[in-house]
Amino acid sequence: MESRLAEIEMKLSLSEDMLEQLNRTVFRQQQQIDRLQRELRALSQQLQADQGDATPRAPGDDKPPHY
Repeated sequence: MESRLAEIEMKLSLSEDMLEQLNRTVFRQQQQIDRLQRELRALSQQLQADQGDATPRAPGDDKPPHY
């Protein structure tokens, strides 16, 4: 009986450690997701601002890359 109880306690301890590691991983991933979403919004706003200021151009206005 004692050995079974010790085994259960050991498994519980390992499970708690794994759960804590998973919680830290999820927390770091959420921070990264939040940061990436902020960057995406900033880039989207920058793109919209750049498109709003741009004047339409004809395809022939661009110089070929070898010039």
